[in-house]
Amino acid sequence: MTPPIEGSCDPAFAPVRDAFAENFAQRGERGAAVAVSRGGRLVVDLWGGWRDCARTEPWKADSMVCMMSVVKAISALLVHVLADRGRIDLDAPVAAYWPEFAQNEKQDVLVRHVLDHRAGVPALSRALPANAVFDWTAMTDAIAAEHVRWRPGTVPAYHPVTMGFIAGELIRRTAGVMPGAFLREIAAELGGLDYFIGVPSDALARCAELSGDYAGTIFGASDPATLAYTSIAQVRPEMFNTAAFRRAQIPSINGHGTPRAVAMLFGSLAQCRAGRRGTPISTSALERATTQQWHEIEQTSNQERRMALGFLLGGVKEVPINDNPRSFGHGGAGGALAFADPDLDLGFAYGPSHLYGGQAPSPRTKALVDAVIACA
Repeated sequence: MTPPIEGSCDPAFAPVRDAFAENFAQRGERGAAVAVSRGGRLVVDLWGGWRDCARTEPWKADSMVCMMSVVKAISALLVHVLADRGRIDLDAPVAAYWPEFAQNEKQDVLVRHVLDHRAGVPALSRALPANAVFDWTAMTDAIAAEHVRWRPGTVPAYHPVTMGFIAGELIRRTAGVMPGAFLREIAAELGGLDYFIGVPSDALARCAELSGDYAGTIFGASDPATLAYTSIAQVRPEMFNTAAFRRAQIPSINGHGTPRAVAMLFGSLAQCRAGRRGTPISTSALERATTQQWHEIEQTSNQERRMALGFLLGGVKEVPINDNPRSFGHGGAGGALAFADPDLDLGFAYGPSHLYGGQAPSPRTKALVDAVIACA
């Protein structure tokens, strides 16, 4: 039985509601939410299905979902806010803020290399204890001790886990608080944001359970000799629905929130990039953040990417962001997506609980993006 679709949708965006309903009827959606901000106004705010795998708990207006690597863009945004405020220099070595990071020839890794995934530290070469990913000090110490694999700034290789910890430690050392706490500071400037790096105890019950066939995602990598496997070794799917995973700060992977909140954030970023507002970041800083650094096949997942400084850019077939090359955002394993289109004054976010396991972009995500762009 197809569940009812709840929420609101501007009549001009009715095809988005239709595509969302078709995801449940035809494309295996179990529970999800999608939202669109246009001109600073929420024009799509829809949810449906179930929060739990047993399909007994309906998705509600305030249900949160882990949007996986979408959080990389938000973690990068926090670094750019600090750069905008003069606290971080993107062209400075990471070790200028985190001296221990200079070990094993990493002294030339610049902050910008962390954001554009050319730091040369895409994985940890030694095994860590189970659940080490929940221990901030254990992870940052291991990353600091890691040997650089390539000359920094030369080889694009997606850093699925390490990027967030390096960016997060830069935030901790320059802002004086953990990345989750700094996100709350930025959220307050925006009037609140129902999205967290480290879910508070009183919000844990709102989190949707994740499930899916991970074979086609990076979590399905099974050959220990490959970079894909070692890059994600500290994070396993069996962790996803645990309180430990939701509470932890893993700024590459485990941002939880409502797609509504993320769409409004990216709508704000679209306006910042277009020069129509200056909060939470200036237009000049966001222009720098969203300038292409490389367009190649990256070496971890062997996928084509147009990469800016922490943001994926549109115009690439394997990335479900719309075709506008000025659009910027990030996808997440299984189909989650958030992006801003400054030319359309639009922010988009979609968070599913049943993760798509294919190699190509999720057909559910594509159907929603296609519908949004056709309406915009």
